[in-house]
Amino acid sequence: MTNAVTAPPVSPAAPGPARATGRSPASRAARRQELLHWIAVHSLGIAAALFFVMPFVFILLTSLMDDRQALTSALWPRSWNWDNYATVWQAPGFLTWWRNTLIYAGLGTLLTVVSSIPVAYALAKFRFRGRRIAMMLVISAMMLPPQVIIVPMYLFWAKQMHLTGTLWPLIIPMAFGDAFSIFLLRQFLLTVPNEYLDAAKVDGCGELRTLLRIVIPLAKPGIAAVALFQFFYCWNDYFGPQIYASDNPAAWTLSYGLESFKDNHHTNWNLTMAATLLVMAPVIAVFFFAQKAFIEGVTLTGVKG
Repeated sequence: MTNAVTAPPVSPAAPGPARATGRSPASRAARRQELLHWIAVHSLGIAAALFFVMPFVFILLTSLMDDRQALTSALWPRSWNWDNYATVWQAPGFLTWWRNTLIYAGLGTLLTVVSSIPVAYALAKFRFRGRRIAMMLVISAMMLPPQVIIVPMYLFWAKQMHLTGTLWPLIIPMAFGDAFSIFLLRQFLLTVPNEYLDAAKVDGCGELRTLLRIVIPLAKPGIAAVALFQFFYCWNDYFGPQIYASDNPAAWTLSYGLESFKDNHHTNWNLTMAATLLVMAPVIAVFFFAQKAFIEGVTLTGVKG
């Protein structure tokens, strides 16, 4: 009977550096590079955010200073003078400028959107002779500076219509469409599938009903982007009110009235900053609450050309 020979137990190999840490040197290098990239990107993002936010912080802090401290190099208020905003709000003409700006921006935005949608729909979905020429005219109108036609337009509104001293010369033309709004909406409507329109027509919808029931609900992001662009333009417009309403303080807007307010309070920088913040606040609030639709609309307008 032969004796079984048992082999000695094999001892496990001593773990090397790679097995001891669980990662290879290449993996650790990639991990380190990814971490450095994350730190660099977020550092640049924080720096860019501070670059854009710090002017607003400076305006806010200056608006809360008293008259004397606002003229110094101090950056932090010694006392928080919230009554500066009440002083600005009660300044002569400020509420009138607010009312005029709301009327101008509200009516201007509504008229521009209502008048631009049908034109953009026709340029995007209809096939007719002269369609390319019409699109070239829209693009040409976008490139035409308003200062080029301001003299004949002023003579028309002043001599023929007698509407100078009001904001109507700025509001009425928006009822006939805006070249940039038409172009932006047309680019967005190109992304709407034609199958939806064909299905609606098979169900008996005419062009107007198709536009109201199918196209407009699908184009809400693009319409929101156009409305925001137009609202911001009207709210910040300085050139138009200066040309047509400068001789009538009752028709001034916030952008033009702020210049007069600054001239009257040229040593009260705290009040000037408070007025500036009150002028900017609605625009910032509107963009903050509507930024998702705005960014989506602007992004999708470039999908198809």
